[in-house]
Amino acid sequence: MLALAVLFGTAVGLALGLTGGGGSLIAVPLLVYGLSVMPRQAVGISLAAVGAMALVGAVQRLSRREVEVRTGLMFAVAGMLGAPIGSFLGRRVPETVLLTSFAILMVVVAALMWRKASRRPEEAAVVRAPGAKRPANEGGVSCRRDPAGRLRMTSRCAMVMAAAGGVTGVLSGLFGVGGGFVVVPALVLFSGMGIHRAVATSLLVIALVSASGVASYLLSGESLPVDVTTLFVVGGITGLGLVFAHKLSPVALQKVFAVAIVVVAAFVIVKNVA
Repeated sequence: MLALAVLFGTAVGLALGLTGGGGSLIAVPLLVYGLSVMPRQAVGISLAAVGAMALVGAVQRLSRREVEVRTGLMFAVAGMLGAPIGSFLGRRVPETVLLTSFAILMVVVAALMWRKASRRPEEAAVVRAPGAKRPANEGGVSCRRDPAGRLRMTSRCAMVMAAAGGVTGVLSGLFGVGGGFVVVPALVLFSGMGIHRAVATSLLVIALVSASGVASYLLSGESLPVDVTTLFVVGGITGLGLVFAHKLSPVALQKVFAVAIVVVAAFVIVKNVA
């Protein structure tokens, strides 16, 4: 079982490294159906693993000055407030409903991944291209930027970013996901951030929001199995996804992984209905 924890953690890290946002969606099903972990406990383990993986990536991107720290922190603070709400809701939702809702979320994210790979293949590639140049962007739907590219903080911009961050936090606390599939599009759309910089900044957000989710989970009286959690995290941060990243087609990977997510979601729904 402990060897499986490392293997499954590595699979999650591989998925995150190869496909970007959405990779954490396979963590909970692997824990529940592969390691026989209770659903709510699986959420806590997933948050710890995803947060650790994101932290490693965030430190690397920070050293290359690819992270927009101020914007990320503003987004993360709202998410850190939302994570305990999601955790609170998760403890009061029947496990069958929780898993079925999670499966529906998986299908939605898979559809978004497929659409991005089909319509914006350059964004699928930039997730794993550290040297990619960020195109100039004057601003997004709600926020504007000065000539130097710095975000101009207005009340409207702050409210929209806080709302998006709060939604990310609730999803993280409820389902144990990183929320990169929400963070990256929100940063690009609302703040006018380039896709490469948004991917890097999302890692900082995910690490902080996941930490808040784990803290609220533990403070609620729940416990995490130290052995399984540790090995799952160790497997997740091995970086195998980055080893193979540059050898595989990013568009094909996004589509293959989207199909895999739908298959896992269908399995979860069938198990719960049965």
